[in-house]
Amino acid sequence: MANKCAVLLWCVLGAFPASAAQHVAVHPQPSSQPTEQDVIREIVDMERQSKEATLHRDAEFTRRTLAEDYVAITPLGQVTTKQDAVAARRSGQLRYEAMNVTDMVVRIYGDTAVVTARADVKGHQLGEDFSGPYRYTRVWVRRSGRWQTVSYQATVTQ
Repeated sequence: MANKCAVLLWCVLGAFPASAAQHVAVHPQPSSQPTEQDVIREIVDMERQSKEATLHRDAEFTRRTLAEDYVAITPLGQVTTKQDAVAARRSGQLRYEAMNVTDMVVRIYGDTAVVTARADVKGHQLGEDFSGPYRYTRVWVRRSGRWQTVSYQATVTQ
């Protein structure tokens, strides 16, 4: 996964023409302000951490990174909250055995990042298999210098 994220990030960053890089060198951003590429790297890393936390059922990561007003829409259309997500991780009722994330796109809008990606997962919830391909959207918002997820939506694909 980390390699695929690195490849994706390389593709995103490598798509800028050499003249754009020269332009940045001529007009550098103040060192206290991260560039858009820096923010994309942060978000890609948060997505990597989120995947690892999901695979390891890390309820603490979930508690720390989901906003208090977090809302998710499951592939079945159910609405879940931060409390629901943390409880599911703690109880072990939701278990992911494998997850391969591809086709990730990160778009930055100031202190908001929108991530879209494909995830091929293998897992069970309450003993029921939910393995298969999904597409998801996750919305990150930077609050008090920290990135938090405010919304997530997943859809089963073919």
